[in-house]
Amino acid sequence: MLLLPNVGLSAAAIAKLAQWQAEVDSQLNYPAQVEAAKAKFKQQNTRQNGTFQAVKVALTSMCSGARRCVYCEDSVADEVEHMAPKDLYPDKVFGWGNYVYACGPCNGPKNNKFGVIDAAGALVDVTRKPRGPVVPPLVGLPALINPRVDNPSNFFDLDLLGTFVLDVKEHLLASDFVRAEFTRDVLDLNRDVLLKARANAYGSYRARLFEYRQKRNGHASAEELAALVAGLKAMPHPTVFSEMKRLHAAIPDLSPIFGSVPEALQW
Repeated sequence: MLLLPNVGLSAAAIAKLAQWQAEVDSQLNYPAQVEAAKAKFKQQNTRQNGTFQAVKVALTSMCSGARRCVYCEDSVADEVEHMAPKDLYPDKVFGWGNYVYACGPCNGPKNNKFGVIDAAGALVDVTRKPRGPVVPPLVGLPALINPRVDNPSNFFDLDLLGTFVLDVKEHLLASDFVRAEFTRDVLDLNRDVLLKARANAYGSYRARLFEYRQKRNGHASAEELAALVAGLKAMPHPTVFSEMKRLHAAIPDLSPIFGSVPEALQW
């Protein structure tokens, strides 16, 4: 995961989302708001709805590659994901800032799982149990790292020396450590398929750097070089490339290529 670009939404779409949110908020009590949030989101989130088509276009522009999930960066993003679940936070069901584009393998296990950090810095699971009382969750800092506003690179390191496991950074504040662990585990960001995909992405990024260097040294045109850079930037698993740039000096496989293509550090 990386910090997502700040992509705007048209004033018309924002106004429509606000209108639907006001209809949810107008319900008499919290349980009624929860039911209204679920029903109205299902009603509006369709292919025929122009506002949600605009939402999906904007969310797509935040994704890497061919619309890769913003969480795992691997599978196709095909679900408008509420970071703060609508079952718990009906007041955010139509909040533009609460949306990302995610894949089923990330969104499914996450579902309505959510936690907050309480005043003591402890994780409190606020997931509503089946047939549990429909009451507002405890107020606290969201435990799930939000790539719309949080920079995941401040929470995680990616092991490029063999395992490609996403590790929680050392020496974090206690609450940040808890948030990182919660996010990694609830999204299952170290599932086997992702470890293999990150390893493949590492090799692909290196190969593209070699290709770029060969073309540049062969006096390729500026247009051809720009196309190679654009292709690299459009690959899935941009976190892999971000970590390659950050750690290149300490990795023998990377230091020579980045040393010969220093401009790549700015890509």
